[in-house]
Order: sequence, then structure tokens, then C-alpha cells
Amino acid sequence: MKRIGIFLLVNLLVLTTIVIVTSVLGVNHYVNASGIDYYSLLVFAAVIGFSGAFISLFLSKWIAKQMMNVQVIDPDKYHSAQERQLLSTVYSLARKAGLQKMPEVGIYPSNEVNAFATGPSKNNSLIAVSQGLLNRMDTDAVEGVLAHEIAHITNGDMVTMTLVQGVINTFVVFLSRIIAYTVSMFVKEEARGIVHFLSIIVFQILFSILGSIAVMAFSRHREFAADQGGAMLAGKHKMVRALRSLQASVNLVDNRQEAFATFKISGEKKSGLAQLLASHPGLEERIQRLEQGF
Repeated sequence: MKRIGIFLLVNLLVLTTIVIVTSVLGVNHYVNASGIDYYSLLVFAAVIGFSGAFISLFLSKWIAKQMMNVQVIDPDKYHSAQERQLLSTVYSLARKAGLQKMPEVGIYPSNEVNAFATGPSKNNSLIAVSQGLLNRMDTDAVEGVLAHEIAHITNGDMVTMTLVQGVINTFVVFLSRIIAYTVSMFVKEEARGIVHFLSIIVFQILFSILGSIAVMAFSRHREFAADQGGAMLAGKHKMVRALRSLQASVNLVDNRQEAFATFKISGEKKSGLAQLLASHPGLEERIQRLEQGF
């Protein structure tokens, strides 16, 4: 959830900010005397939508550090045995994966069992793990988790997700303005401006939330690919060990309190709306796919 949740939140905030600024500046050339120019609106929506997604991508690593209070480990300074082991494992896996520049590695203070990778490119990335994960997992399980996160980086999942989000943003901006314009036509002329502006904000937030269903579906698909990549880097038995350890952590009360049950990395199998909003597939299904060799 951490990588995806932070990205979605920043995207929504950036997109809303862009919309407010463009509205205040009167950048609405898609509306003329005869109504909406749909071609101009589509171009406007694409520019705004992809700008919001890419700004979110470039801010993702910095925002993640601030929101999660990630303490980045400086490889040139003295470290505890736990930090040295973490750095050594990440660097070894990164070299094996062919990364030209080592990712930043950090630890964030939390009892939850979780880890995430983020960053705008393969050569500008961050891998962060919770203190709870380091305390509760053995060496093989930690290596499996780190290999999974390295696979996300080498697969370029953040960039691909940005493109997906850009397309979704485009439709969000496009549809929200059409509906907002329609709504504004039902009020008195002197109130149309403010109604149109407020309607854009409301419908954009609503459609962004609905659009996140598509992002989550993409995320679930990429988790299987990252599991496979992690198995190739660390070995299938270590990847399975990591997933089994995550599965065991579901029953820990403090982990349940700190992570959202719908989204957390160690979430159990879900159904209905919870499944649509889940960023990760059920752990049992992931384990079965690994053991069956995909």
C-alpha cells in the first residue's frame, strides 16, 4: 500500500491544485459561446492529466521519506549490524538485477511488517522497510522481500503506473468538466461560475477515487511479476518464505492496528469491493503461483 497509496494521494492533491490554479487563471478555452469544444477539452485534459501524474512520480520519493519518516542509511557512515546487513543485501540484489545505480535504502519506525520501493526511475529509487519487518523476519524472508522490491524497480512499475494514472487522469478531467458544465446549466446565470468551479472539484475527486480501481487492478497484476522477479533474484524458496512470513504477520494484533486491512502488503484474500480496492492479491494465491512456477 505504501508505494501506491502515497502515489495516489500525491496525484490527487497535485491534480486538484492544478485544476484550482487553471480555473482561477481562467484557462478554460474549451468552453465557447456554443458550448464545449470537446477536442480542445480532450487536449486540455491530457495535458493536465499527464502533468499531474508525472509531477506525482517525481515527488514520490521525497514525499515517501517525509510521510513515513524514513531514515535513509548513509553507506559511508558507521552502522549497526542490522543496517549493514540490510545495505549488503539490497546492494547484492541490485547488482544481480543489473541496476547501474544503487537505490537509497531506509528504515521507517513502525511495528507493521511492510516494505516498499518508490522513485521516478531505476537510477533514482528508494527501498524502505519497517523496523517491524526487520525485527520479526529471518534473514531469508527479508531477502525475499527485498528481492521483490528490487523487481518492482527493475520492472519500471512506477513509470508504467504513472502512464496508467495519466490516462485515468485525462478521463477524470474530461468527464468531470462535461458533467460540471451540464450541472451549471441548471442554475441561474449569475451563479453558474461558482457552481461550475465547485462541481469540477467534486466530480474530479469522485472520478479519481473510482479511477483508483483501475490503478489497483494494475498493481495486483504487477505484484505477480514482482514475485517472479524476486524469486529469480533471491531464489524461489526465499520468496515463498517471505510471503509465508507476511501471511503469519496477519494475525499479529499490532500489525492490524497500524496498517489498513484492505491495502496492506500482508492482506488476506478479499472479495467484492474490498477486492477491487486491494493493491495486492491474496497471499495464498501468490504463494501458489510461485510454487507452481507461474
